[in-house]
Amino acid sequence: MEVKIDNKMFYRNLVRIALPIALQSLMLALVAAADALMLGRVAQQQMTAVSLATQIQFVQNMFIFSAISAGTILGAQYWGKGDKATLENIFNLMLWFCGIVSVLFFAACELCPEILMSIFAGDKELIEIGSGYLRIAGWSYLITGISQSYLGIMKVSEHVKTGAVISSTAVISNIVLNGIFIFGLFGVPRMEARGAALATTISRIIELFLCIFLSYGTNYVKPALSRFFRIPSLLIKDFIRQCLPLMGGSLCWGVGFTSYTAIMGHMGVDAAAANSVAAVVRDLVCCMCNGIGTAASIIVGNELGAGKLGVGKKYGIKLKNLSYVIGFISTAIVLAVTPIVVRGVILTDTAREYLIGMMVIMSVYMIGRAVNTVTINGVLDGGGDTLFDMYSLIVCMWMIAIPLAFAGAFIFRWSPLVVYACTCLDEVGKIPWVMHRFRKYKWVKDLTR
Repeated sequence: MEVKIDNKMFYRNLVRIALPIALQSLMLALVAAADALMLGRVAQQQMTAVSLATQIQFVQNMFIFSAISAGTILGAQYWGKGDKATLENIFNLMLWFCGIVSVLFFAACELCPEILMSIFAGDKELIEIGSGYLRIAGWSYLITGISQSYLGIMKVSEHVKTGAVISSTAVISNIVLNGIFIFGLFGVPRMEARGAALATTISRIIELFLCIFLSYGTNYVKPALSRFFRIPSLLIKDFIRQCLPLMGGSLCWGVGFTSYTAIMGHMGVDAAAANSVAAVVRDLVCCMCNGIGTAASIIVGNELGAGKLGVGKKYGIKLKNLSYVIGFISTAIVLAVTPIVVRGVILTDTAREYLIGMMVIMSVYMIGRAVNTVTINGVLDGGGDTLFDMYSLIVCMWMIAIPLAFAGAFIFRWSPLVVYACTCLDEVGKIPWVMHRFRKYKWVKDLTR
């Protein structure tokens, strides 16, 4: 018997969940955009150094993302089942993991920022500017994991709008403080790159305060402090079973993307600057598919956790089809904003030419990025099929894209645009493999106990 779904309810739920998450993603991306635009008005070196320095937080976010995603996958299914007590225990697990990761990255930024910066840049000036940024921004890395755990739980417990408001408030604070500290407004000393780091740290403090304060409201899920050291062993095993593949996939993707940045960073200041601007645009345009992807994981997970496997399967198919539409829209957006972006930052003529080429290449890349984000990180992960992401990244990114980019940059001395194209191969190239995995329907399963 064919399962029928209510299309109006499906799209209503999708918009209700996806829009606040997309807004939240957009707000976070705007921080990087504000840093790039404001520092780009100061000097190309300032903008490039901060863009390279933030790769450290990018790697940290890969660890945090794996724990938040594991908690979201399990949490969505237990929320669909109506088991709030288990969701509180999942919250505890997220805080444990993210807290440890945050402390380690904070220590690295404070103790050896020059070593971290030398991974991404060979220019002494870039290393010096980036190190000064990391010493201040490292304090924000200390509290990121805690606030992201709160925001992750809000997404699965029907408080996604609250999470979006919190993130938006923090981002608006960050942008305003960026202007004050970078340019030295209202009598504040002009701090340039270090000002961007201070603005980030203060905004993260604001974000964490709002998370804790608003979570005291009625119907919010809070950490079960009385059970903080007494989490059921079976739940820990379930969490680890989801977290490890996600961590493997996140690290493969995150370190891979960081490798792309490092490769472009060693191809000269002009190539690094153009890549920094292109990365900001990419992150902004990806907000839509990020929102749909996270919403897909929650919507599919809720139905599977409630035992409605047929409905969850139907929802997954609709979301997969929708991902192609999002991809082509994203392509059109990249091409449309290219003239605005090229005129919006101060670049050398060579860097400007690189940026135009990178934007055209990125427009094709966006199709694969949208399809894979919604299908893999949304639908497949929502049903617990988390291993495939790691497998696909190992093959497509680490065995094809990265070796080609590395060889092109350091052995064959290809043009930066050809090397950049190599870094975009993995997302587009793995679409057929992703569709084959999707149609096996291994993701259609209930993970709750």
